[in-house]
Amino acid sequence: MDHAFGLDVPQTLAEVCDPRRTALLVYDLQVGVLAQLPDAAPVVARVAAVLGAAREAGIPTFFTRHMSLPNEVAGVSQLRTAMAWQRVDRASLVAPSFPRDAPQFRLVPEVTPRSSEAVFDKISMSAFVGTPLDIALRDRRIDAFVVVGVALEVGIEPTVRHATDLGYIPVIVTDACGSRDHTAAERSLAGLAFAGGSLQTDVATIVALFGRSTGA
Repeated sequence: MDHAFGLDVPQTLAEVCDPRRTALLVYDLQVGVLAQLPDAAPVVARVAAVLGAAREAGIPTFFTRHMSLPNEVAGVSQLRTAMAWQRVDRASLVAPSFPRDAPQFRLVPEVTPRSSEAVFDKISMSAFVGTPLDIALRDRRIDAFVVVGVALEVGIEPTVRHATDLGYIPVIVTDACGSRDHTAAERSLAGLAFAGGSLQTDVATIVALFGRSTGA
């Protein structure tokens, strides 16, 4: 740990992932999102492994779910994004992909949240836009978080970039972050590494770090 200007500045992954300062963010591990992945099952298994280790270590855990608004209240940006994803040329042809009560909106059962964990719904890609996540983390004096989930190239990258601007240290568990376009995902990881501010690790390493905090 570096010390300067009255601050403790973590330098290693172990220092960043101190359970006193760290949370786990499980990003959009929803039925309908995973249905779009060519290799969803291994991703879910790896996320579940990280989640289990975080629970054993007492790491505060937050889940996000992506939600589609009804077309009548969706707005221009939401409709344009849906048009691009659904490859239609008129807003009237958009069908909301993740209505709140639809089966595809639900989190997969392998990561069912506990009553002691929080679930935030969002309509943006960054998990910090329009949700209480920033308030909740700051209120617990948390300034770092480990992120797993889907999709790396669509929502996790903007969440990580936003987090660094907010003063957090995000840790991306690369093999527990799924993607539909692996080439785009690799570009995302390379861009985040180049920008600095965040860290990248793998499931085995983060599970071991969480286990260390429990004495396992």
